[in-house]
Amino acid sequence: MRYFAGASAAAGLEEELVQVPDGATVDALAGVLAERHGGRLARVLASSTFLVDEVPGGRERPLWGARCVDVLPPFAGG
Repeated sequence: MRYFAGASAAAGLEEELVQVPDGATVDALAGVLAERHGGRLARVLASSTFLVDEVPGGRERPLWGARCVDVLPPFAGG
């Protein structure tokens, strides 16, 4: 897991190792992370985009074989 911007601040770290069971999805992973780090991160995850091995995808995307998941919260500015 790699956290960026507000996700990093909410999790209290920039990256961590997370193991998920076979068949887990991005949404299931988000649930594990919210439980691990609390409500502040849960709120950020609800509006974040996830990249799985640098490829964007939906929350129902399976994580089978994934090596890296990035959490990208909405960014402001330009």
